[in-house]
Amino acid sequence: MNDIQHIGLTDINGPLIALEGVKGAAFDEIARIRLEDGSERIGRVVELEGDKVMLQVFEGTRGISLKNTRTTFTGKPLEIPLSTEILGRIFSGAGKPIDGLGDVFPEKMGNINGRALNPVARQYPRNYIHTGISSIDALMTLIRGQKLPIFSGSGLSHNKLAVQIARQAKITGEENADFAIVFAAMGVQNDVADYFRRSFEDTGAIERVCMFLNLSNDPIIERLLTPLCALTAAEYLAFEKNMHILVIMTDMTSYAEALREFSSSKGEIPGRKGYPGYLYSNLASIYERAGIIEGSTGSVTQIPILTMPNDDITHPIPDLTAYITEGQIVFDRELDQMGIYPGVSVLLSLSRLMKDGIGEGFTRADHSAVSNQLFASYAKVQEARSLASVIGEEELSKTDRAYMAFGELFERHFLNQGFDENRSIDETLDLGWDLLCTLPRSELDRIDEKLLDEQYNEQRGNKFRL
Repeated sequence: MNDIQHIGLTDINGPLIALEGVKGAAFDEIARIRLEDGSERIGRVVELEGDKVMLQVFEGTRGISLKNTRTTFTGKPLEIPLSTEILGRIFSGAGKPIDGLGDVFPEKMGNINGRALNPVARQYPRNYIHTGISSIDALMTLIRGQKLPIFSGSGLSHNKLAVQIARQAKITGEENADFAIVFAAMGVQNDVADYFRRSFEDTGAIERVCMFLNLSNDPIIERLLTPLCALTAAEYLAFEKNMHILVIMTDMTSYAEALREFSSSKGEIPGRKGYPGYLYSNLASIYERAGIIEGSTGSVTQIPILTMPNDDITHPIPDLTAYITEGQIVFDRELDQMGIYPGVSVLLSLSRLMKDGIGEGFTRADHSAVSNQLFASYAKVQEARSLASVIGEEELSKTDRAYMAFGELFERHFLNQGFDENRSIDETLDLGWDLLCTLPRSELDRIDEKLLDEQYNEQRGNKFRL
């Protein structure tokens, strides 16, 4: 840290300030800005041009004038204190404790920008994380080290699902003691933040949760730091303390909109829908911090949640997220309006890493067959429904009517489950078999005959009555 103080500014623009005559500053370096009244703010170097430096002020520029500041550069990027004490704690988006329990005594300070993972040191993700939610565990299984986003829409129950996953998620076997959640909320309303906090505290899950909360009335600059702070905490716990960490980030749309606002205030040329051209690389720098690396038994798994503007899956944020991540869980507004929770659109959702983390030794030997058959059968349900909307249900063939009945049972009993209902993988797969037994055996063409001989029984399907 140098002790040179730069008096005054050359420009103020929104959350940005500019200084001239600065030597030796580095990109992402932190500066301390002291005002005449003795208060201090923190800024981050976001642009360098010769001896001119542009700083992003975290607390905003209200009260700052061109003459009332003294700026000192620290020579370091933004760091947060790290130790195992962070579990059970609640922090602001910039990593400051906001739970009234005092400061964290750090074992080390962590650079929030992280370090690039060597691709050669990455290990292929295997083994699943149990969420207790049938549609996810059976059909789009979450694998340790994976990044699996949830694409939702405004007003849908993604916050409820995030809380349920955080509360119920666990890994198999003895390693479960080394499992924890890092929860990052960006741009959320006060009532939503209280809902998250209260839900974790009431169930006791807070003990294994580290929360980073950025509220909608907090500075947008802090919103850009929230996922970085959360992932720095996750990497520390995973790769240095050998824990399995699930990072849930909501809402990435708020993050991207903060990035658009920041880019606009810098005067950058906008790209698609006004977002900066570097939105893809910026999102990738966040999502790619998930994974498993050699030399550590821990893992970082990500569930980013984003609300699609106007439910448009081709919007830049879900579009780019789908490119970077390994699958997606998509919410369906129609199912949600029917009262089905969680209203997951099965046919639009997938998990690309699922095939190598399920089956014998991981979940159950018949998992892949049940999953494939449920997908195939539900696809035929949509075909039967489309046909019924044209010719009427009474004109359908017997098989098509069986699919119509299966579709209703599948949505009502398999997709739909209680907020407090935590189904084991055996319960989920057995329920899948029960539903498949409502269809004629000849229609189950994704399952081999030996397995059908073991499991198929028409009596199993009779337990359901519409």
